[in-house]
Amino acid sequence: MTGRLGEVRAQIGQVIYGQQQVVGEVLVCLLSGGHGLLVGAPGLGKTLLVETLGTVLGLAAKRVQFTPDLMPADITGSEILDETQDGRRGFRFVPGPVFCQLLMADEINRASPRTQSALLQAMQEHRVAVAGVDHPLPRPFHVLATQNPIEQEGTYPLPEAQLDRFMLQIDLTYPSETDERAMLLATTGARAGVAKPVLGAGELVAAQTLIRGLPVGETVVDAILRLVRQARPESSDDRRLARDIAWGPGPRAAQALMLACRARALLDGRLSPSIEDVIALAQPVLRHRMALTFAARAEGSTLPGLIDGLLQRLG
Repeated sequence: MTGRLGEVRAQIGQVIYGQQQVVGEVLVCLLSGGHGLLVGAPGLGKTLLVETLGTVLGLAAKRVQFTPDLMPADITGSEILDETQDGRRGFRFVPGPVFCQLLMADEINRASPRTQSALLQAMQEHRVAVAGVDHPLPRPFHVLATQNPIEQEGTYPLPEAQLDRFMLQIDLTYPSETDERAMLLATTGARAGVAKPVLGAGELVAAQTLIRGLPVGETVVDAILRLVRQARPESSDDRRLARDIAWGPGPRAAQALMLACRARALLDGRLSPSIEDVIALAQPVLRHRMALTFAARAEGSTLPGLIDGLLQRLG
């Protein structure tokens, strides 16, 4: 499996130049069976990355462009009145784009809260209820949502309950000069890089099962528990820290960090996670599950800086 995952990264590298950390975090998210929130400025390759992942992992991928006039039925599907050849009439369910294996929710914060909430049941329970009937989603099912942090006018911030459904918040930054040069030369020529399928849906499910079976040492479990509990104002033993945090991560954060550490270990060819995995994944797991108080923001505190302080206390 480690060799196959190496082929996956190599094929993604045929299309995505640089962004090794971003690619690694997205793969960790999918291997853990979770959903990811991609946050970055326009033009950084968020859409291309999701499309490439669908190809390389052999998943049936669909894309929804979220706009203010998008309705919940445009995502989940709806019932229509259908007439058969013998003249009988009845309702028939027409599945929406959510019935796929990899859904790209592009600019998810541009849709109204009513439409955003249509994804909640699908993301958590892997099924959709329409007119009192449950419709199961394909397996595996993953949502990779994108969000533009620059333009906030006319947008609807995701509520805390939905943010908690995303395993990782993956921040995209501008590429280095070397990576941007390679991308410029490769994408403006006569031939563009093309990714080839490596895995299939069944193999991805097998990898997710394998990851849940990897052993985790007591030191790693203790580090995850200390980190998550110190990030809550109710259980933190640092008075200044407790004063700066408005609300902290719940138990789902610890679960996400445990699975993500296992997936990162497998990607690196290791059979068990380490403290280094906890440190590397603390930011993407925690930064969308916490909030600062007004006083902390007024003093110039930031969530990344606060999480870095928590990691230093791990020793």
